[in-house]
Amino acid sequence: MCHDPGMDFAPSADLDALRDEAVELGRQLAAGLDVLEDSWIVGHSAEVARELGRRGWLGLTWPVESGGGGRPPIERLIIFEALISEGAPVAAAWFADRQIGPTLLQFGTADQQQRWLPGIISGSDAWCVGMSEPDAGSDVASLRTRAVRRGDEWIVDGSKVWTSGAALADWCYLVVRTDPEAPRHRGLSELVVDMRSPGITVRPIVDSTGGRHFCEVVYDGVRVPHENLVGVENDSFRQIMRQMEHERGGIDRLVSNRRLYLDCLPLADLIDPVVRQEVAALEIGYRIGRVLVVRAVLGQGPPQMSAITKTFGTEFEQRVAAFCARALGPHAMLATPGIAARVSRNLVYAPAYTLMGGTTQVLRNIIGERMLDLPR
Repeated sequence: MCHDPGMDFAPSADLDALRDEAVELGRQLAAGLDVLEDSWIVGHSAEVARELGRRGWLGLTWPVESGGGGRPPIERLIIFEALISEGAPVAAAWFADRQIGPTLLQFGTADQQQRWLPGIISGSDAWCVGMSEPDAGSDVASLRTRAVRRGDEWIVDGSKVWTSGAALADWCYLVVRTDPEAPRHRGLSELVVDMRSPGITVRPIVDSTGGRHFCEVVYDGVRVPHENLVGVENDSFRQIMRQMEHERGGIDRLVSNRRLYLDCLPLADLIDPVVRQEVAALEIGYRIGRVLVVRAVLGQGPPQMSAITKTFGTEFEQRVAAFCARALGPHAMLATPGIAARVSRNLVYAPAYTLMGGTTQVLRNIIGERMLDLPR
């Protein structure tokens, strides 16, 4: 009788070697940094972005004919899981590689791809996403920033908020209302805006940890060439939703504070059975979250699965922050240099995990209404 060995979940030797390479690079890039957590959003380094470009790790999975690497999606997951888990400052390249490039590949023209993809792949261009507004955070359909067509240009007026990395970005992928008379889910368009354009004012927002990566951006009569319109005019809501799939379902929503957890684990009282149980729950949670990410990366999940992945991952990260504070004890209240400063900062920052990129409440509605078909 033939014995069925079952499914082998072990990675191949090539993937193991790639992970080891990424871990080693991540440690080198993070060496000497005071903050290792949330490096995909707060760790902005133009040099690190260019280094990733030199290694061919940006646009890794994109078609070769578009300048990409044409490599399997699992390789990108392994690379960035290692880099972000180690605290490598990848923010200068992250947004463009995670969502702008895939959006341009799906909805952009050939000319637009030839114009903007090379700068993303080389790591020379930093991007931000202009989506949330002061009165339209997770509700994209209610945004009010206007773009009016005048000849071969669009004139943009309005403001965006929580625009991550805007102060250091070269380009903004901007969502605007181009038909104010249309229903709220229609009349939206997407423009690529040069952040050096006259009429743009960027105001960094200092958060409770002292971070300045979130920004308010004001557009006052900003002129944008019509050729910078991506996709279909007045019908970009589906493009926005596709971009959000890229934004919400990745490994960054699970391992933002992975390095902090590993550094705090030796400080925990593992003799206490309650603490051991919490550690076991966190280890199980990490593995469940990783399976969700892998399924999404391999295209094995249902539509809107990113809502599940982000909800689970970001709530998990909040549990990690709370565990690290308990492991450190009263010192977690002190911003003294070293591990205490990192723990206290992460504890204060953790509420943002379930807010940015779509609040957990909104995502649970998506899960209930669009995936489970529950009544509203």
